[in-house]
Amino acid sequence: MAPGNSIQPRSVGAVQPQTMRFDAPLKFRSGPALDAYDLVYETYGTLNAARSNAVLVCHALNAAHHVAGWYAEPDGKGADNIGWWDNMIGPGKPVDTEKFFVVGVNNVGGCFGSTGPMSVNPKTGKPYGSSFPVVTVEDWVEAQARLADRLGIDAFAAVMGGSLGAMQALQWTMSYPRRIRNSIVIAAAPTLSAQNIAFNEVARQAITTDPDFHGGDYYERGVVPRRGLRLARMIGHITYLSDDAMMEKFGRSLRSGAINFHFDVDFEVESYLRHQGDKFSEYFDANTYLLITRALDYYDPAADHGGDLARALAKAAARFLVVSFTSDWRFAPERSREIVKALLDNRLDVSYAEIDAPHGHDAFLLDDPRYHALVRAYFDNIRAAL
Repeated sequence: MAPGNSIQPRSVGAVQPQTMRFDAPLKFRSGPALDAYDLVYETYGTLNAARSNAVLVCHALNAAHHVAGWYAEPDGKGADNIGWWDNMIGPGKPVDTEKFFVVGVNNVGGCFGSTGPMSVNPKTGKPYGSSFPVVTVEDWVEAQARLADRLGIDAFAAVMGGSLGAMQALQWTMSYPRRIRNSIVIAAAPTLSAQNIAFNEVARQAITTDPDFHGGDYYERGVVPRRGLRLARMIGHITYLSDDAMMEKFGRSLRSGAINFHFDVDFEVESYLRHQGDKFSEYFDANTYLLITRALDYYDPAADHGGDLARALAKAAARFLVVSFTSDWRFAPERSREIVKALLDNRLDVSYAEIDAPHGHDAFLLDDPRYHALVRAYFDNIRAAL
C-alpha cells in the first residue's frame, strides 16, 4: 500500500513510465509527418503466453499514460500522483490487473513526455510550438497500433476509454477491426454537437488571446499563457459537472458567510473554479489543449460515408459495451444511443447501459457501484473467452 490514506488498498502500486522511440515517419491526416517521435506509456499486470489478455486504455483531454498506481517520490508523497483511473484498474478492480495486461499511453501531441508541441524539433533545434501538426483521433490510433506492434500485441482483448478516450476505442474498431475483440465506449458521442464545438472554441480563444501566448511560440520567451489556460479549464470544468452535482457540492454558499459587494471571490463555487484553473495552468500545455480540443471537434467517422454512421461501422467486428450517464449533458445518452443503433444496424454484439447518476460527464471517472459492477461483469466475460 502506498503512503497516504487516500490510496485504495488494492492498487498496482508504484509504477514507472516508459518511453518507446519510433523512427518510421508518422504521417498525419492534416498532411505533415513526424520523421521520428516518442510515446510514453505505462503497463500494469502481465501479458500472458498467448498475448491475448492485453487491454488498451485511451485517455481523454487532460489525462495521459498514468492510468493506475502511483509514482514513488523521495518525499513519500506518492498519494498526490494516483493514476486518473485507479478506481477502475488494479488488482481485484473491475479491470483486474491480476488477469489483464493493461497499457496506458500518452498520445502524440501530448505534454506528458510523448512528442508534442513542447518537444524539440530536430530540424530547428527549438520546440515545435505552433508548427506542430494538427492531430486527429485516427492519428492517435495509428500511433497506438505501432506501440502494440512493439509490445508484441497482435490484438487487444479490449480497448476502452471515456469521453475522447471512448472515441479512440470506437475508432479502433474501424481502423483495425481484426486487432480488437472488445470496444468499451463510455460517456461518448460519435461527433461533437455544435454546442460542444462552441465550448471548445471559447476555451481556445481564452488561450490564443492571452498576451503570453505569442502565436503558440511562448516557450522560447520563457512565459506560459496561464490566464488563458485558467479560463479554458474553468469553462471546461463547468461542462463536466451537472447542475445538480454543483448545487449539492457548493449550493450558494458564501466563503465569508456574507455578501461583500465586490467582484472577487464571494461564492464557494467561484473559489473552486479558480482553484481548478490555477492547478491546471501549472501542469498542462496550452498548445496541447488546442490540439486535443481540435481533435475532438474534427472527429466524425461518418463523414466519409455520406454521414451514415452505420456504414462507417460496417467493417467493425468487435463486441461492444456502450455506457452513458443520465446527467451527462455534454455527451448526453441519446448520443450513445446513436452509436448503439449504428452497431445494431450492422448486427454487431452490443450491450448498452444508461446509468442513473447525478455527477454529469465526470461520472465515468467516479465510483459508482452499478457502473463498476457492470464493467467488472463485462471483463469477467472477456476473461472467460480468452
